[in-house]
Parts: sequence; C-alpha cells; structure tokens
Amino acid sequence: MDLKLIGADSTEAERRAISGAVPKAEIEIARGRAVSGGHRARSLRHLLLPALAAVQSDIGWISPGAIDEISRRLAVPPAEVYSVATFYALLSVEPRPARVAHVCDDSACRATGGESVLAELSGRDDVVASPCLGQCDFGSAALIQRAGSDDQVIAPASVAAVEAALAGEDPVVPPPAAPRRSIDILDRVGIVDPARLDSYREHGGYAALEQALEMGADDVIFEVTASGLRGRGGAAFPTGVKWRGAADSDSPTRYLICNADESEPGTFKDRTLMEGDPFAVIEAMTIAGFAIGADKGFLYIRGEYPRAAAALQHAIDQATEARLLGDDILGEGITFDIEIRRGQGAYICGEETALFNSIEGYRGEPRQKPPFPTEAGLFGKPTVVNNVETLVNVLQIVLTGGDTFAETGTKDSTGTRLFCLSGAIDRPGVYEVEFGTTLRELLDMAGGAPPNLTAILLGGAAGSFVGPDLLDLPLTFEDTRAAGVSLGSGVVVAYDDTIDMKSVTRRIARFFRDESCGQCVPCRVGTVRIEEALARNLTGGAPLETGLIDDIDAAMKDASICGLGHTAATAIQSAIRMGLI
Repeated sequence: MDLKLIGADSTEAERRAISGAVPKAEIEIARGRAVSGGHRARSLRHLLLPALAAVQSDIGWISPGAIDEISRRLAVPPAEVYSVATFYALLSVEPRPARVAHVCDDSACRATGGESVLAELSGRDDVVASPCLGQCDFGSAALIQRAGSDDQVIAPASVAAVEAALAGEDPVVPPPAAPRRSIDILDRVGIVDPARLDSYREHGGYAALEQALEMGADDVIFEVTASGLRGRGGAAFPTGVKWRGAADSDSPTRYLICNADESEPGTFKDRTLMEGDPFAVIEAMTIAGFAIGADKGFLYIRGEYPRAAAALQHAIDQATEARLLGDDILGEGITFDIEIRRGQGAYICGEETALFNSIEGYRGEPRQKPPFPTEAGLFGKPTVVNNVETLVNVLQIVLTGGDTFAETGTKDSTGTRLFCLSGAIDRPGVYEVEFGTTLRELLDMAGGAPPNLTAILLGGAAGSFVGPDLLDLPLTFEDTRAAGVSLGSGVVVAYDDTIDMKSVTRRIARFFRDESCGQCVPCRVGTVRIEEALARNLTGGAPLETGLIDDIDAAMKDASICGLGHTAATAIQSAIRMGLI
C-alpha cells in the first residue's frame, strides 16, 4: 500500500509515546512516503486509538508529525488517522495548554448548581465545557488532562480546586464513594481493599470462578438463562440468550467485551463497582469468557474514568500473576486474557457496534444490523457485549443458581437493580434495590423527594421526565414500559422548583447534537434542528415549535441507524408534555 504522508516530522517524544502503544511494524520507510506495508502492518490498525491516546497523554495534542508517524507504523492513510483523531472529544489535533480542565455542566450537575463552576472559569483557553463525567453523586466534577502525567478527576469540583490543578498542583483525591444501599452485588464495595487480590479472596472472591469451572460452560449458560438476567445497560436483552448465541457459533474465535463506557448523563453505578470492587469485574468477565468459549476479552472503559482504569489494570495484573487470568487458569487448561481499551470521549461508543469500530481503529460509528454481534461482531467474529453491572450479577447466579436468583424481583425483572440517585436529594449515591421497589420508596432511602419536586429524569438523557404522579411506579422493566418510560441505565435525577428546567432540557438537546456521530442524516440534522428550535423558544421568546419537534422526532425514530437517534428527543418530548418548557 502506498501512503501519501503529510510530510511533517515527528519529535523524539512523540515517537517514544507511539512506540509504547504500537509494536514496530514491518514497513519500509522512504523520506515522506511509506512505499510498502503488508498484511502484518495493516493488521495493527486496532492499535490506532491507543497510539493516538498515548500521544495525547504524553504530549498534550496530536501534531501532523505524530499523525504521519502513526500512519507509517500502522499503514493507515493519514486522512484516516486524522478522521479518527477528530472523532473523540478528549483528543486534540490543535496545540493547546499542557493542562486542560473539562468541567461538567450536564443535566445532573445542573440540579445542584454545578454549572456555576464552569461559568466562573469561562473565558480561559484551558477550560472547556464537558458532558457528564460520571461523578454525579459529588454534585460537580472536572477532569484534568495533564500532558506527561496521568489524568485526574476532581469531584466535587470548586473554582479554587480547578485553578490549583491547572497551576500544577495535585488535587486532593477523595476515597471512592461507598454505595448508599447494598444487597448483593455491592456488598464488597467499601469493605474489601480494591488494590489487594488477597482481600478480595478473603471476602469470597474467585469462589464463583472455581464453581463455574467445575460446572462446565453449558451449565453456566443454563443457570444464567434460568436466572432471567437481563442487560442492565438499557436494552434489557436476556443475557443467557446472548451467551448461548455466541457459544453455539461454529467460529473457533469468539470475543467478550465488557462495556464500561458509562457515558449516559446521570450514570455512575458501574464506576462505583470498578473503583470499589475491580476484581469482581475481572472474575465475572473470566466466567463469561469461559462460558462462551472466548480466549480474549476487551474491557472498554470511558476515558473520563482514570481511577477506575487504574484499579482494573492493577486487578488484571494481580490476577494474571496468580494464574487467574492467562494460560491454564486454576490449572484447568482454560485460557482467557483481558485487555483494557480506553475510550476518548464519545457517548456513541456505548452502542455495541460503534464500540467494535472504535476497538478496530475506525471512527466510532454504529453498524447496520443484521448481522448481530453474536454472529459477526468484533473483527467479524461472534461477540458478546455486556456492561459491568450485568456481568457482576453472574457471580451470584453461579454461586446460588439461576432459580434462586430469579426469586428476587418479579417474573420479568429478576434480581436487584442499581440506581444512580442525584440532584435535589439529601443523600445522592448508588442504591441497590429489588426490582419492584417504587420510585417513592427509592427516593425515601435517599432522604425523600423534595417537597417542591418539579420532575425526575428517569433513565438518563435518553430517558424521560416524570412527575410526582408517578412516584408510586414500581421500578421494573414491565411496569415502566406500560407507563411509557424506561429504566435506561438506572438514572434518577430529582429537580426542584429552584432549577431552570428550560435550561436543563436545552442542555439535553445540546448533548445529543454534540454526541451524534453524524453518520446518518436523520440524526445528524435532526439533533441540530431540535436544539435550534429550543434555542429560539428559550432565548428568543419564539413560540415553542412542537409540531416541528414532533416531525423531527418521528423521522429520527423511523430512519436513524442506532438508538441515539431513536431516543434523542424522548426526554424533550416528555418535558413538553409535562409543561416544563
């Protein structure tokens, strides 16, 4: 393959960063032009995002010279390298300060006044507005990107703390927030030392893997199916059906992906598990990999979770050293490895096929279905994708049996569910409750609904606003579906009458406008037009164009490739029905 390079020279520091992420490819280099490549070089394309992230982390931005160097190493045209680099919000192809603060002004932080931090810092070239950073239980948050050093999260974020971090001081890192209520899967959070494998095993860790290996792969899938476990990421697809589809494939190569790209505004439950009980995530992935016959798993975690990523990598390293990962796990002849891939700021990569493209080194754009992932997913091979909460439930299912698991909750919504409570409540945090608990009962655990409750955002930005009339709604898949709403990713954000709901609603519209991948016209254009319609009403005083919004919403639902377009106007439509805007 001939590559027409930009012609820019990379620095020694850039080459060093790239070398840390990319093995030396067999590409002959001529001055300004790569004259040969080959299959091996092209097969390294899946390292494109790690290479870009390495340069961003070490240098602070990705120069034309770095793009050329990555192009040479991976035999990927510079235009495609640039296209991928510009897809992600945490990557920059323009020079910028060595330290940059991404300050959250999303819908959950607005319920607690968190956007005031951004307002006071506005005008600085090292401060940018950020969508939700997954720290909603702290009320405000900032992510500090630090060239040459690890990124750092500040939560709660204050103007003084952000300014100090930008000046070079290391911010004070609070301990991970413990859950407000646990029943099963959160039991170890706040109890075990998340940095010590011995501590995890002292509290029952790896008993489930030992049991799974004794049971055999088919019996594990049988119990997961019998449990009625449904995906906890929003789609609620039966987990056992997904596992069986991949396990029955004729392909000798299969993949498991843990989707830890928790980017839905108002969601932070998976972060709590990853930071507080990382070995549970690794053990659950190992069981899932064994059950479906996968030798390799990817843990795709959002780039805004540096603490969780560090905790998980440490857990992987300890598990590998203890022969709980890698070759011949527990002496049973089983092989399974886990590789962490860090996203770089793209909500759409939470969609499973967009996630495949991201890992493979392409723009994170969703694919048409069929084929479905269990038939042809990552690298065209059968692939199972589960999120963190879904996988950690498997530990209990293996240990107690699927029927026992199904005794909790309801017939169609078995087990427990994690909910992320934030906003105008006394005790924000992660709450684990049985399916069937009402919204009122859930809020009571957090101190009760505010007396001047205006609305609750249920399910996240892709969910719906509900009013006080639905406080007695049982939180199950079937009851919320009957009510025309969704549990989504477990978001519950409470708003009282001190919050400007018009501002919150417009922020949701702007979120989807910014996060649309732009691949399909209905979503690319529709999200912009909806945000513009709200802007005309909220800032210009024009009548709200409900007919236009209805038409755009219908077009996006009918013709968008993925769920982002299908749900981009759902919360906005519910706000209109409730008279919030």
